[in-house]
Amino acid sequence: MDRGDPSLQSCTLQFRQFGRKRAFFGAARTLRTIEDNAQVRELLSGPGAGAVLVVDGGGSLRAALLGDQLASLGARNGWSGVILHGAVRDAAALAAIDLGIKALGTNPRKSAKLGTGTIDVPVAFGDVTVRPADWVYADDDGIVVSARPLHG
Repeated sequence: MDRGDPSLQSCTLQFRQFGRKRAFFGAARTLRTIEDNAQVRELLSGPGAGAVLVVDGGGSLRAALLGDQLASLGARNGWSGVILHGAVRDAAALAAIDLGIKALGTNPRKSAKLGTGTIDVPVAFGDVTVRPADWVYADDDGIVVSARPLHG
């Protein structure tokens, strides 16, 4: 990463890898919600077109925002990956799903399904702000956010 390029942001949080796809990238779709995954389901149910769903779950580890069923849905619908500032469940099953998945940790507890939250708004955590349509790149080294594509 070019430290002199102000359009690049590097996330300082140490996310864990969960999906089979260890490196992934795409245009961002964003969601801000706390312990409620109804809108995660809503978004992953639609066509992903190679996008990355970035969810600010407030860093809560009290309930999982994604499990194997939603991850499988996202993979089937063409999403490149999901980054959760929160928890996942079904960690062993997630490792076999062809989707990039990064999260803070795990919790077997299911989340609420009330539909609370806000879609396609800027989300911020780990010294980065991700806006809808920013480009998100993730691999074993971390997460980088750019206002424009970094690839060909």
